[in-house]
Amino acid sequence: MSPESWKDQLSLVSADDYRIMGRNRIPNAVTKLSGLETDDGDGSNDPNGGAWVTKPKRIVVSNQLPLRAHRDISSNKWCFEFDNDSLYLQLKDGFPPETEVVYVGSLNADVLPSEQEDVSQFLLEKFQCVPTFLPSDLLSKYYHGFCKHYLWPIFHYLLPMTQAQGSLFDRSNWRAYTTVNKIFADKIFEVLNPDDDYVWIHDYHLMILPTFLRNRFHRIKLGIFLHSPFPSSEIYRTLPVRDEILKGFLNCDLVGFHTFDYARHFLSCCSRMLGLDYESKRGYIGLEYFGRTVSIKILPVGIHMGQIESIKASEETAEKVKGLRERFKGNIVMLGVDDLDMFKGISLKFWAMGQLLEQNEELRGKVVLVQITNPARSSGKDVQDVEKQINLIADEINSKFGRPGGYKPIVFVNGPVSTLDKVAYYAISECVVVNAVRDGMNLVPYKYTVTRQGSPALDEALGFGEDDVRKSVIIVSEFIGCSPSLSGAIRVNPWNIDAVTDAMSSAMTMSDKEKNLRHQKHHKYISSHNVAYWARSYDQDLQRACKDHFNKRFWGVGFGLFFKVVALDPNFRRLCAETIVPAYRRTSSRLILLDYDGTMMDQDTLDKRPSDDLISLLNRLCDDPNNLVFIVSGRGKDPLSKWFDSCPNLGISAEHGYFTRWNSNSPWETSELPADLSWKKIAKPVMNHYMEATDGSFIEEKESAMVWHYQEADHSFGSWQAKELLDHLESVLTNEPVVVKRGQHIVEVKPQGVSKGKVVEYLIATMRNTKGKRPDFLLCIGDDRSDEDMFDSIVKHQDVSSIGLAEVFACTVGQKPSKAKYYLDDTPSVIKMLEWLASASDGSKHEQQQKQSKFTFQQPMGQCRNESIDL
Repeated sequence: MSPESWKDQLSLVSADDYRIMGRNRIPNAVTKLSGLETDDGDGSNDPNGGAWVTKPKRIVVSNQLPLRAHRDISSNKWCFEFDNDSLYLQLKDGFPPETEVVYVGSLNADVLPSEQEDVSQFLLEKFQCVPTFLPSDLLSKYYHGFCKHYLWPIFHYLLPMTQAQGSLFDRSNWRAYTTVNKIFADKIFEVLNPDDDYVWIHDYHLMILPTFLRNRFHRIKLGIFLHSPFPSSEIYRTLPVRDEILKGFLNCDLVGFHTFDYARHFLSCCSRMLGLDYESKRGYIGLEYFGRTVSIKILPVGIHMGQIESIKASEETAEKVKGLRERFKGNIVMLGVDDLDMFKGISLKFWAMGQLLEQNEELRGKVVLVQITNPARSSGKDVQDVEKQINLIADEINSKFGRPGGYKPIVFVNGPVSTLDKVAYYAISECVVVNAVRDGMNLVPYKYTVTRQGSPALDEALGFGEDDVRKSVIIVSEFIGCSPSLSGAIRVNPWNIDAVTDAMSSAMTMSDKEKNLRHQKHHKYISSHNVAYWARSYDQDLQRACKDHFNKRFWGVGFGLFFKVVALDPNFRRLCAETIVPAYRRTSSRLILLDYDGTMMDQDTLDKRPSDDLISLLNRLCDDPNNLVFIVSGRGKDPLSKWFDSCPNLGISAEHGYFTRWNSNSPWETSELPADLSWKKIAKPVMNHYMEATDGSFIEEKESAMVWHYQEADHSFGSWQAKELLDHLESVLTNEPVVVKRGQHIVEVKPQGVSKGKVVEYLIATMRNTKGKRPDFLLCIGDDRSDEDMFDSIVKHQDVSSIGLAEVFACTVGQKPSKAKYYLDDTPSVIKMLEWLASASDGSKHEQQQKQSKFTFQQPMGQCRNESIDL
């Protein structure tokens, strides 16, 4: 069944229902952007008669707009300019030419409420930006309270055990986070054409925004990219709102990560907490989620090559380089560029620097570590503690190894530092050290490498000659996102001070030839995998992930942050009373086939015995002389015959059809297949081995089959072991007349030719041979892979027109890919549907009793019986 029950959902609203109300009109703001005229939503003022002609936009959503804002002192007016350092501005280079890009985010400025409307209109007209103005108290709780002091440490693998390690979960801060995400959604709706536009959300500040967007427009084309790490499931599961956030991601069409590790952790959380499985098809990873495929994108972001090249070519940069070169004349410069926070490993880097000088006396007075610290993005005790600690360590090392005349082994450059100044420092540095203990990506090594490739202006400033080679050395922590892509870097464990010290020493002593080889390798990758390449690749995958939106029917399920959409094939629909009851009433030779576990009995129920109400319901169906009712189950015949002993007219097909009994008075019949079960001697030891190695698993031995169950085992480990067991059994049973199949939390070995599909063929053939015609009504309900054999057999019968059946209802339980044409939500829905049919039988009982006729079945396998069965 589907990983989540729908029994608690109170409504299903089809996306198609919105079409009845007409397409939501785009507000005036978008009209101005797109050159469209507004109407009243019905097309009456549209010269095209309501036909919309628009180009798909890209709506880029981030916590902050890619703008710089300041108030002019003389005029007291707001002034705005694009922030060329913003990734969200740079990524537009990857979109197709002439693509309209609209930005939605907050402003890093305190705009008065009386000014907000004018500012909004101005930013939309001049910058295509839509600002979200957040009250200061709401912003504080949302950004500082929840994002930076709670989410951010956890997503960097740090649980809030003490005040210095982040804040405990605060429900009011979570409400602020939810409110802000809703505000963002409302702003997006102002500029969104839901049928055409693509929405790209960025980072952990807006992880539940997709749920609000999907709730309003079921077919919205929606992607998100997480720029921070995604923690392991053991860390993530500590979040009290873990399900709400996960389902926010799953309401997207495409979810992006920098590295496979981050994606793997996300997939593990979906598997362990929501029971979702993923698979890779032709290089694409996808999660099946209620009929939708949520695609996973793994690609590290790049840098804007044009920006760095432009800065390198400027005379101002060259002058800066000359000044720095003179300042550090005679020194070997190592460089660190980090934000001031607890995860950047600055203190560990300083300890390694001190140990380098302690162990290498000849480097004293020569090696300088320049540390540029960007301003902290939030305030708090954690930032104060980090700043205090690194200052103490730096002062200690400088006092110990500093020399008269101004030499200091550690030089602080406190931010903010412009990109131009950073490029100048990159140019003079022999090595860059990125020592973070955890970081989402970190583009410092990329910018450093491109800068070290040089330019005519830089070469002149550096005195670079024709015989000199391009060279750079990168020391990078193995715990940051850029590490896997820098194969020529010296990778270190930042917690291992000795290893970082050795890496620094290697950087000092490495030959120029090796430095050049490492540099060229990095530069080739970085220049080809720039920000435009990243954005283009993501945009193309988002289009691919959304291409089937209008080939499916979408239904909204659930409320609030637990909302999701269910995507159905156009021909796949819910089985309703209005559809099946009339067909039931007008037919007189009915075959009803019912799976048991997961269909009439909930999978999560510990006591699998049928209730008295279920027995009564089945008896009402069986008492109708026009019905032949069968339980078709994978269970053994002994428990089934015991449980349903009080249903005298109920047929049972046990062990997937290996045993069949027409009613309680008839004997069990065995399949005509050879009864060679010697293969069990081979399979049983193998299954025992996996049972002992997998806590929570057990073996069910039937007369004709053996089943290894792992529903009580750890989900991930059980799935892993099931795959291994499947391969192992297929290998050792290659020459045996059996098939090995993997089902819902099981691996089963059974004789070849035994399946529920064969049961359908056998029962239909028997009815035709004994009664002279096929059933004119066929209902088949099941929930797992073994039941798909029944649906497949029914489809084959329908495809042959000469032997086609009149009324056929193949129905799966739960919405999922199936060969069945109909679905019911869950076990209670199945019981309710059977009650409809039983009531229809009860209503016409008197009339049917008058027409009732007895018919004697001739049983197969050469055996004739006198038992009569009411049809």
